[in-house]
Amino acid sequence: MLGMELHDPLPSGGARLSLNDAPASCRLCPRGCAVSRLDGDLGYCGAGILASVNVSQLHFGEEPPISGRRGSGAVFFSGCTLNCCYCQNHRISRGHEGSRQMDARGLAELFLDLEGKGAHNINLVSPTPYTAVIGQALTIAREGGLSLPTVYNTSGYEKIDTLRALAGFIDIYLPDYKYSDPLKAGKLSGAADYPQAARAAIGEMLAQVGHLQMDEQGIARRGLMVRHLVLPDGMSDTPRALRDIVRICGKGIYISLMAQYTPLYKVALTPGLDRPLKREEYAAALKAAEDLGIYNGFIQDPSAAGQEMIPDFNSEDNL
Repeated sequence: MLGMELHDPLPSGGARLSLNDAPASCRLCPRGCAVSRLDGDLGYCGAGILASVNVSQLHFGEEPPISGRRGSGAVFFSGCTLNCCYCQNHRISRGHEGSRQMDARGLAELFLDLEGKGAHNINLVSPTPYTAVIGQALTIAREGGLSLPTVYNTSGYEKIDTLRALAGFIDIYLPDYKYSDPLKAGKLSGAADYPQAARAAIGEMLAQVGHLQMDEQGIARRGLMVRHLVLPDGMSDTPRALRDIVRICGKGIYISLMAQYTPLYKVALTPGLDRPLKREEYAAALKAAEDLGIYNGFIQDPSAAGQEMIPDFNSEDNL
């Protein structure tokens, strides 16, 4: 278990996050900026007291149990607690231009609209800075009839206290586990403490929801699936990262081993990342998973790399 303590989840229903709980002195993520968002101060992620939403759509670019046939009800939030130099969503992760500021009621209406369009789930993409507003919104939406599972789609850079407050709100956790090496995490994502935080977070998520469970159509209803993006030039140290995941979760964990790396954003400044992933590099990652005895999960063809599946963050029709 890597010396990591697994916390028991809160009782069914979880704690009711209040808009005033986190932003007054924001410590929602491991950075612990402690800024007063109620007073207009901004921390590392640039988030205010309202939810900053850029895209809301039926999304078909997730794993099969998440996208299904009808699409995942994806809500892409602006701002991020990391600063990955290769971020494919950098237009919104490092800025809020073109995003709509929404209170809990507006966000709840967005969730209900996605359910009305046939979404399999409500997919919260990069939600961490807005967990207080999201908690309120989910309460309102459920009172209004929302019955879809909620997906917490995150970088993995999470704080245990925040995750414990979300217990009962979240049905499916979909975290990344990007690196096991603090030096790489600091260089590529601006967070040397990422591996330690992500390992603890994944353990807590597993304790709350268990392994991935799917219905008879193969659609996820509850549980944990961990993503790992294979980076060029061994930057993601995939064999070691996969070993970490198995130590925490066991061989039955569902892992999404992604080959979709696309050189974007600031990769020209990082030798090794300024090119696509090679087929032989991804083949080596698959071999590492096989050697560990991982038997649940999803793989990609390296041809999946490219910008086709990245939402148009500048469209006026996003919401």
